[in-house]
Amino acid sequence: MGTPITVDVPHQLGKTAVRARLDGGIGKISDKIPGGSVTEQRWEGDTLHFTVQAMGQTIASAVTVFETNVHAVVDLPGILGLFASKVQDMIRKEAPKLLR
Repeated sequence: MGTPITVDVPHQLGKTAVRARLDGGIGKISDKIPGGSVTEQRWEGDTLHFTVQAMGQTIASAVTVFETNVHAVVDLPGILGLFASKVQDMIRKEAPKLLR
């Protein structure tokens, strides 16, 4: 079992604009994780499910788009759970940049 972290990011763009920005920007996550890459992504309704490979680990993530915020859930496996607070801080800092 992993260590799930959650982050809510407010926005004023509406669902359609946020979905477009996530589609075009989710791959940028790889730039923030040394040796990381997005290996899968798919939409289920208003939720984008994606998987990141980093440091030999698979990180399952989901981002649900609402009219006024985005709710992100990242499940950090194994030893990566030790870095949960740092990952959460990084997401809080970087996620709004994806929505610009």
